[in-house]
Amino acid sequence: MTHSGNVDQDDIVRARNVLLASGRRTPREEVDAYRVLAHVSPAAYLPLLAKALQRLSYDTGAGRPHVACLALREEALAAARAIDPTEPARADVLYEALDSCQRELYAQGRRSEGLALRAEMVAVGRAQAKLTGDPRVRGLPVWAAALSEEGRFAEAADALTEWVGALLPHGPNSGSLAWSLLEWIAALDAAGRSGEALDAFATLVDMEAAEAANDRGPMACHLYSLIGYAHLLDTCGRGEQATAVRQEALALLTELAATGERRSWSGYQTSFWAVLLPFSGADSERQPSGEPRFPSGSTPMVWTPDVKQSYFDSRITLRERVDSLALRAAEDPDQQLAELVRLHRVLTVRSAVYWQQRTHLFAERVRPLFDEGVSLAHQLSLQVPANGPRTLAEILIDRSTFHTAAREFGPALDDFRQALSHLGEAT
Repeated sequence: MTHSGNVDQDDIVRARNVLLASGRRTPREEVDAYRVLAHVSPAAYLPLLAKALQRLSYDTGAGRPHVACLALREEALAAARAIDPTEPARADVLYEALDSCQRELYAQGRRSEGLALRAEMVAVGRAQAKLTGDPRVRGLPVWAAALSEEGRFAEAADALTEWVGALLPHGPNSGSLAWSLLEWIAALDAAGRSGEALDAFATLVDMEAAEAANDRGPMACHLYSLIGYAHLLDTCGRGEQATAVRQEALALLTELAATGERRSWSGYQTSFWAVLLPFSGADSERQPSGEPRFPSGSTPMVWTPDVKQSYFDSRITLRERVDSLALRAAEDPDQQLAELVRLHRVLTVRSAVYWQQRTHLFAERVRPLFDEGVSLAHQLSLQVPANGPRTLAEILIDRSTFHTAAREFGPALDDFRQALSHLGEAT
């Protein structure tokens, strides 16, 4: 069905001339042309209009304010929804329009609306999966990430249980399995399902061990998974198992210090480290209730824009608080030193995640923070002999993984051995 009778014929001719003309069209010219022609032939032009509107919303050269960006994406979404449901291409166009629109809603702090669109993305993905017979439902990971930010951990864990279950038969070759396992572990742990979280972590450790043994993955990723697994075992009161896992990590790190990686890798292992570091340091976080949470177990790429901005901007305030607290701790270490160590660890972790995302020279940006953290933890260990040594061990392990990420395997081994000695474990 066409609606050309409702559109000025001169406008139709001009629109077609714009699209047929040689030379480069601007995004605005494309949008204006497709707006006209979508009335004439919806089946042909509504998908093109939706995509052109999204391209225009990304056109930063125009210096477009956010309100215009959102309006364009909402128009793209309306166009995608108007496509005939029988059109085969509708699902992909609608999913992409929902995705771009929800990101802008989150960027503007309209979280409930963004969450609703993510739920719709899952519905689209579920319908596609039913048609194709593929159990991998597109949209589940971004839905789970949003649920975790809202503190709805049980629902997030259920969504990721379904997602990982669909990925596991494909093995590591699925590409995203390791990252999905990390997200799943964090959601299960946050939901209080510690037994399932430990089982999921064991799956990750076994997979990384096999990948490293067959030269399909970095030894460093196997190391980080072992260290994270030991941390969770400790948290769950399984100290003997944690000790045994740390001994595996020690053997692996000893090999790395002696020989380095068996082959060269692109560097994604550093991103892997930057995901596990906040997970291991989550005990130091004290997020205000009622505010969106900073999800551990996932890369900032899947966080909502407002949460990501808040997480990284917090480094400035944290630095000020750490400096202020350091002055008070110098005068009254009994009352202030433990809190200073905790807060400094939060600053270090957030800074490491921030700089790892931005530069291959991240090590030089955050090295002083890891060194400061170890120095403060040494003071705490002397000040509070009861539990200070365990805190020192945790922060030494943090720095050991940092050295590993920076390919400084000798210093990494030294720190790890020191950490084990403070834990009373044989080295």
